[in-house]
Amino acid sequence: MKFIHRREVLHEGDLVIIFCSQPCNIRLMNDANFRSYKNGARHTYHGGAFDRFPAKIRVPSDGAWNITLDTLTHRAISVTRKAKFEHKIKIVRRTPEDGITV
Repeated sequence: MKFIHRREVLHEGDLVIIFCSQPCNIRLMNDANFRSYKNGARHTYHGGAFDRFPAKIRVPSDGAWNITLDTLTHRAISVTRKAKFEHKIKIVRRTPEDGITV
């Protein structure tokens, strides 16, 4: 399984904003669920399949979070040509002015 991965320490209320050049699955998972995901086991996550961007996912609690992106393909994948897949992950940190207190 191929996917793009980024690990961040995030806080409750932070916003993860993702831009992709094509439809993709976006998952926000804690470390335990990320390990299960990598091993092909059952896991839980925030996010899902997105085909419109930017996609926005609010962080539910403080801690280390894993963001993964993998493409959604509805047709056969060419072995001679790689599909162009561009992405950008932006983190918008919450501030005390946002009205969220710790």
